[in-house]
Amino acid sequence: MTAPDSEATSPQAAAARKGPPDLTQGPIGRTLLMFAVPTLASNILQSLNGSVNAIWVGRFLGEGALAATSNANIIMFLLFSTVFGFGMAATVMIGQAMGRRDVDGARRALGSSLGFCVTLAIIVSAAGWIAAPQILHALSTPPQAYQLALDYLRVIFLSMPPSLITVTIVMGLRGTGDAMTPMWFMILTIVLDATLNPILILGVGPAPQMGIAGSATATLIANLIGLVSLITYIYRKDMPMRLRGAELRYLVPDPALLKIILTKGFPMGLQMIVMSSAGLIMVGLVNREGFITAAAYGASQQVWTYLQMPAMAIGAAVSAMAAQNIGAGKWDRVGKVNLAGLIFALLFTGTMIALILAFDRPVLALFLGSGSAAIDVARHMQFLASWSFLFFALTMCYFSTMRANGVVVAPLLILTFTLFGVRLGFYYLTYPRFGADALWLAFPVGSITSLTLAAIVYYRGGWKKARMMPPPTVEECEESVRSEAEPTGRMQPAG
Repeated sequence: MTAPDSEATSPQAAAARKGPPDLTQGPIGRTLLMFAVPTLASNILQSLNGSVNAIWVGRFLGEGALAATSNANIIMFLLFSTVFGFGMAATVMIGQAMGRRDVDGARRALGSSLGFCVTLAIIVSAAGWIAAPQILHALSTPPQAYQLALDYLRVIFLSMPPSLITVTIVMGLRGTGDAMTPMWFMILTIVLDATLNPILILGVGPAPQMGIAGSATATLIANLIGLVSLITYIYRKDMPMRLRGAELRYLVPDPALLKIILTKGFPMGLQMIVMSSAGLIMVGLVNREGFITAAAYGASQQVWTYLQMPAMAIGAAVSAMAAQNIGAGKWDRVGKVNLAGLIFALLFTGTMIALILAFDRPVLALFLGSGSAAIDVARHMQFLASWSFLFFALTMCYFSTMRANGVVVAPLLILTFTLFGVRLGFYYLTYPRFGADALWLAFPVGSITSLTLAAIVYYRGGWKKARMMPPPTVEECEESVRSEAEPTGRMQPAG
């Protein structure tokens, strides 16, 4: 006979309690906010780091070097989008396992994800180093930027394994409900990267003068130090996601878990690629309107990058929190998590939009210069398009809640339809009447359509019938019971 409080005294339950906050308990709004704010801070810092590094390269090495990094970064974004999807699938699996108080299941999910991503990163890194010239030729990299781009890209490919491993671990930590630890180590990596960039570009002190390769090397060193520091911290704090002893075999991907990571992760990564592809098409259409409009759109994109961040951070928080509650079978809380996410998305994104529209001229002047003729054009497109990010933020909440139960194809189809069918269709149909304004009005039209379709799928409720984690086998159940009596199955050392 099992005692009513046996779960509270089991090593698995103790492990869950010892770790990050339990997202299945307590006030939903405050818990969601405490998770979303560190994630938002991490996203903002990461974007600022990219901007600072671009400033170093542009100031010290010129426009050719800046163009070279842009070409290389396109490739990196596509690769990271794919790995992001796999990491997000693991995050949901970990979240559901933690919700069930199945710490061993969470470790299995992380181990399979790490083992797969490490293998993938090594293969891509080696292939990327060899194929870098062909990649740059395929991108039609300008001749004056080719050699710089090649030097930069090859070092960046070397930095991929530590970068992708860090992303996987960070997303695993967020699946357990821990958003603070990733933020602190993101800050460490960013500070190192921003500091080392000018030192290695110029050769300050004993450092060699490496030019553009120095910028990539700074990223490599920062990522390595950040990864080693993060792993050391996880083991010193004996956090739930550490693997010890026999658990290290979890790094060999389990076929059943790997199937989920691939089938669920690929559509998640593809969502980012679809959004980027649609963005590239929009850039091409904007460029047809002339230099002033293109410059105005470039400045507006910088602003819109920050407008998207609250939605992405709140979406990540909603996904992790909903996954844990789904794992715990607390479906009443899942709906409340989604509602809280919708409210915070409206509040945060709406406030940012209001501030940007109220102070749009000085904000745009940061990118265009106070006397630029493009400012008025940018202000006009901001007025027509910026408020569409309210609908984008709400859509991300619905998508994130459904994603927490492994539903990923419906969001991908909705995004593909609205970005390519609705947005571009609206542009081509209305351009003869509205001219360039058809581009900016296409944003809210597409976003409203996405929100409508996402809400229909969410409230119909079919997504609740999906199943993310495979049921444990008899051998796994027996192994889990045995592990509770072994030092490697405990959160505290045996002695």
